[in-house]
Amino acid sequence: MAPRTLQLSIFHWNAWLARYAKTGQYEKIRQLFQQMQQEGIPPDSLTFVQVLNEHANLQAHEEGRQVHKQVTPSGWESNVCVGSSLVDMYAKCGSMDEAWRVFHKMPTCNVVSWNVVILGYVKCGQGHKALDLF
Repeated sequence: MAPRTLQLSIFHWNAWLARYAKTGQYEKIRQLFQQMQQEGIPPDSLTFVQVLNEHANLQAHEEGRQVHKQVTPSGWESNVCVGSSLVDMYAKCGSMDEAWRVFHKMPTCNVVSWNVVILGYVKCGQGHKALDLF
């Protein structure tokens, strides 16, 4: 967990999240994200990307959906990195309907977001849809 001696900036919280992500300590990411919320630290785009990637790697669909519920009112859903992470999380959890809804609502898509949704369809056995999107 992050030290609790001083009020940490979002930069410090994200650095701790990145450290845990790099070493595959996904449960620590979850704990740290909860601690951030308890201390009233609003997540930013990097926070959400790291937390969503953790849920994608664990295929933790319901937990990822709960994070999505926090992303939407915060306005970060329109961020191409956060949106792509949401698409990736839903795709890795096998929920391409939800992945497509997020992708379709994204105001801006780039090569990463397109690749994420196409790869999601491939991995979910819907190669024809992936080919159509390509």
